[in-house]
Amino acid sequence: MGKMEEFITKQTCQGANKVFPAPPPLPGPATNCRRKGSLMKNGSAIRGNNCAATATRALWDRLFDGGYKTDVIIKTDNGGIICAHSNILGMASPVLRGMLKQAKGFGHRRPISIHIHGVPQDAVRAFIRFLYSSSYEKEEMKEFVLPLLVMSHTYVVPQLKRVCEQQLEHGLLTIENVVDAFQLSLLCDAPRLTLITHRMIVMTCKAVRETEGWKAMKKSNPALEKELLESMMDEEHERDIMMQKEKNRKSNEQRIYLQLCEAMEALVHIFRDGCRTIGPHDKDLKEHQTPCDYGDCCKGLELLVRHFASCKLRVPGGCIHCKRMWQLLELHSRLCTDSNSCRVPLCRNLKEKIRKQSKKDEVKWKILVKRILRTKRIGGAPIFVSSNSNSSP
Repeated sequence: MGKMEEFITKQTCQGANKVFPAPPPLPGPATNCRRKGSLMKNGSAIRGNNCAATATRALWDRLFDGGYKTDVIIKTDNGGIICAHSNILGMASPVLRGMLKQAKGFGHRRPISIHIHGVPQDAVRAFIRFLYSSSYEKEEMKEFVLPLLVMSHTYVVPQLKRVCEQQLEHGLLTIENVVDAFQLSLLCDAPRLTLITHRMIVMTCKAVRETEGWKAMKKSNPALEKELLESMMDEEHERDIMMQKEKNRKSNEQRIYLQLCEAMEALVHIFRDGCRTIGPHDKDLKEHQTPCDYGDCCKGLELLVRHFASCKLRVPGGCIHCKRMWQLLELHSRLCTDSNSCRVPLCRNLKEKIRKQSKKDEVKWKILVKRILRTKRIGGAPIFVSSNSNSSP
């Protein structure tokens, strides 16, 4: 990272302490290269990892590779030299155009010599090649995507910058390079990439903190490390809150399903065995009965049944208490395995009604029944099988 930071002159990390907004949308397909290498232009597809027609690209590639009448020498690290054409460099990059004009002012020497240091020579060569034909090799992009991002920003080549951002977003961003990519996104004014890399760092914090990129950042930019650690702590806290909420939600659901299970069993108990003041027509209720196993649930159901029997509205939706009773009766009919001999009122009638329900309502009821059965594990339980008159209490 040290050489790349020197390479980007007059750039600061002021944006590191800001909260970035949602990333802007990517440019439309008519102005950038797609990941799979296809671009729609004038209604026809252009193949390959490029933004130019195949024949045109091949022509520009030959011009670059052959070095025909080159007039610029680009010097790189370790004494490397790349030959190029000033007209092409000047047209592709306003920064290179300014460098060429400045070099021409010193004695009009030929060829013109400029310097690009801080990145590997092969990365510089891939960069210059893109200026010629708007194309790149996949392996070169995979190996030099970060240096290419730096050069595209420094020399103002927005087309290449978009390509680098897309390639990082769609596969080239890894645990090993995400910290470097995050720092470069701040230096290179790439807010979308900043958001993506920041999110990846926070979500994979344990693995990222073991990488060489993190260790280098810790030495060179401790303030940024502190900010990321705070983000990780906030994310972990938020994750814990979400997990607790999910745990509470499941616990509440479990409690509701258990209550419904108890209500179903109590309903069968009331109409099969009788309890308190309500029972089957062929059974006499004693004045003083021992308390049943369902306690308050049975008492509440008894009051609800009495209201249901005397309410003049009684239609679903007309009375909230009657609506609740209708729902309990329908739920029972879906759980009951022998509606023909069941003592619970309307059990068989509701079975017939269920067959005519809409698929949307049917799906909701099936989910509820499945969850109740799973909660209590009452599939085929005796309380539903033996809800007829032949069963003993």
